[in-house]
Amino acid sequence: MADTTEIWVERLTKIESPSPEGEVEEVVHEVYETAQKDLDAQRAEAEYEREE
Repeated sequence: MADTTEIWVERLTKIESPSPEGEVEEVVHEVYETAQKDLDAQRAEAEYEREE
């Protein structure tokens, strides 16, 4: 996740103001999607540990 965060920070700092309309939205979507995947993986791991 740390590597991904650095990529997002770099992308956001390069966005000029005013930015193309979809540019910031695209980054936010990627952040949200990645966070959801991370949460799903954590939940799956917790469920697996509970079943053991």
